[in-house]
Amino acid sequence: MAERVRKAAPRQGRTRRPAQPRERLLAAALETIAERGLERLTMAGLGRQVGMSSGHLLYYFKTKDELLLQTLQWSEERLGAERRAALARRAPARERLDALVDLYLPDGPRDPAWTLWLEVWNRSQNADDAVRSRQLELELAWHRDLVALLVEGMASGEFRTVDADRFATRSRALLDGLAVHLVVGLPGMDRATVLGHVRDHFDTALLA
Repeated sequence: MAERVRKAAPRQGRTRRPAQPRERLLAAALETIAERGLERLTMAGLGRQVGMSSGHLLYYFKTKDELLLQTLQWSEERLGAERRAALARRAPARERLDALVDLYLPDGPRDPAWTLWLEVWNRSQNADDAVRSRQLELELAWHRDLVALLVEGMASGEFRTVDADRFATRSRALLDGLAVHLVVGLPGMDRATVLGHVRDHFDTALLA
């Protein structure tokens, strides 16, 4: 299974409540994307995979667009917990910035979470404002954490002074562009290369 799905898996040794039907559906959807690709994810196939009738499936998700968005939200909730734990560590701000970038970027071509992001972005062109607002909130969670880390690094003297909100916006645009190149498998754009570009960007802009 792809690394993004492993990141969202429960830690060993923990007692967890049994997964609810909706959670089982979302986990199964992300697993299908990871193992077989987004094009193999269908409402009927998902129902068969979890032993649920089409009627029950439609109770949770009226359309495939809604299934994809809820799967993305579910994935981001779990990734957000990892991000917050990484940022809460007692470590230099620059080191925690690398940890945020590591979680942000795809693991490689066909990364399931980023494959899902691309599809949701594409479908949002025809979506209503309520759907786009839900998607925007997922992006703003990353933005707020990045801004807070930049402010912390500036306050401690580790980072030079920048407009944290504007810098975070430009940096996320850079990360998104490189992430798309990586997830679609653009020749010559592997993860090590992408991480090198990102490190150069932050070192040049933030370090004295």
